[in-house]
Amino acid sequence: PVREAPLDPDFSDRDLAELLARPEFAGLSQALLPNGLSLEAILRQDCRIVECAPGDMIIREGDYGNSAFLLLRGAANVIVKPSLPQTALGRSSESDAKASLFQTFSRLWRRRDIPERRDDLGPPRPVRASQFKSLLHGDIAQHLFGAEIDTSVKEVPPPRPNFEVVRLSRGAIFGEIAALARVPRTATVYAVTDARIVEIRWQGLNVLRRLDPGWKQAVDSGYRNNQLKVQLKKHSQFESLSDVTIEKLAQRTVFESYGSFDWANQYQRSDAVSEELEPLIAREGDYADGLLMLTGGFARVAQKVGTGRRTLTYLRDGDTFAFDELHAAWKSGGTKVPLETTLSALGYVNLLRIPADVLEELVFPNITSAPPRLADYGERPLSGDGLLEWAVDNRFINATQAMVIDLEKCVRCDDCVRACASAHDGNPRFVRAGPYQGHSMVAHACMHCVDPVCMIGCPTGAIHRTQENGLVVINDEACIGCRTCANACPYDNIQMVELRDKRGDIIVDTASNMPILKATKCDLCVSESGGPACANACPHGALERADFQDMTLFARR
Repeated sequence: PVREAPLDPDFSDRDLAELLARPEFAGLSQALLPNGLSLEAILRQDCRIVECAPGDMIIREGDYGNSAFLLLRGAANVIVKPSLPQTALGRSSESDAKASLFQTFSRLWRRRDIPERRDDLGPPRPVRASQFKSLLHGDIAQHLFGAEIDTSVKEVPPPRPNFEVVRLSRGAIFGEIAALARVPRTATVYAVTDARIVEIRWQGLNVLRRLDPGWKQAVDSGYRNNQLKVQLKKHSQFESLSDVTIEKLAQRTVFESYGSFDWANQYQRSDAVSEELEPLIAREGDYADGLLMLTGGFARVAQKVGTGRRTLTYLRDGDTFAFDELHAAWKSGGTKVPLETTLSALGYVNLLRIPADVLEELVFPNITSAPPRLADYGERPLSGDGLLEWAVDNRFINATQAMVIDLEKCVRCDDCVRACASAHDGNPRFVRAGPYQGHSMVAHACMHCVDPVCMIGCPTGAIHRTQENGLVVINDEACIGCRTCANACPYDNIQMVELRDKRGDIIVDTASNMPILKATKCDLCVSESGGPACANACPHGALERADFQDMTLFARR
């Protein structure tokens, strides 16, 4: 539960004493902590105290956060609706940045002599203690308050009438759902007064939630009241249920987690796939006591074959497990039906467990459709297993836009590389090399993952998902070159590049005398009207961008 590096290397004894005196921590039992860890050690490792000025943005909507926050002093506002503009949140709007059709075609034959040239580069953006920008000046102040606000104010004025906000006061916990579920922040939070907050990294939050009833109740009730009912209502098996039934279902649903949120680090360090690295969730032959619904991460569905296992399929957010067996048992009048497959976590899994008696009372009498039987995937030919095993073992199932190259069609002309370079400041955003299975190769290009661990920890929010199509992009102006995203990417698909001026000289930070770096990666040519330049330039149709959930692409190869 503890990471190697502390969240705040300067966390002091005074900070520790302040937290231990708080009612949220004072009542924790030392005897409950695992592996000999003390509460003091967890707080030192996974907490930091931050001072915010009035108007400082604490949480940015759309960010992938890995921390929750506890308000120690002061007040904050949650912007419920409407959302702030993307540009106000430090992000570029891809619709505004779209190139014209002529610009798109001209880039295919234009070649820059100086890669990564920046003609108008301002000074590096500092990272403040609160990490985020103030909302009191510029366009964002006009948008939110109707006028710029003096930054010396003691309290931020109310926002314009069209904004709906919720006030947070001393003792409020916020940001915990996104931190534990690894989903985007659903709202922006800013300080109304001078505020003192403690940031709690998800590792420490997870320990507190598992070991202390008070923390567990605070976190679980927030999720149950805010997101769970919406999730259940969206699922095909529950969409026909009434709001009253959904409410009953939500109150009796149990939250569970398996595996490690640090799966990316584990993946990078591991040379071979091991079943020991995949925590068991449900075993073939056992009896299910509830329906499992994934809300985050991935899981392998397998059957025992001799002394080994055969991967039948994998599950992701929204998929369910054990429905067939539980429904068959209900129809038979209570005769238990053993599980036909085994479920194990790939990295980490968040899931909901809906008890069998709840299903029998509220769901089974009202269902109109059922998901496909997972065991039926075993009817495909064994010859088709290799690709699926390879994709699961290499975690390519995380990809929504993997660059897949057919090596039998590819003539190594490098037209794709040149087209990419023409569209991106003279440097290609991918490497035409990578692991392969048969004659299909996955090149080193951003895959725009379902679980984009590269976003976690970005101090400025420069790397983010676009609102329009969910692509993972980097705002060049907001990037400070800290390498956090590049180090986190488990597939080595983010590169750090040195910037150059008009003469081709490397641009140096005058304060440190070091080259200024920027993180770069494939953005799927989000600013190009014609789509990805790499795929458009391939003369033989050897290159495709693929979602690994659609295995039909590979079946055609």
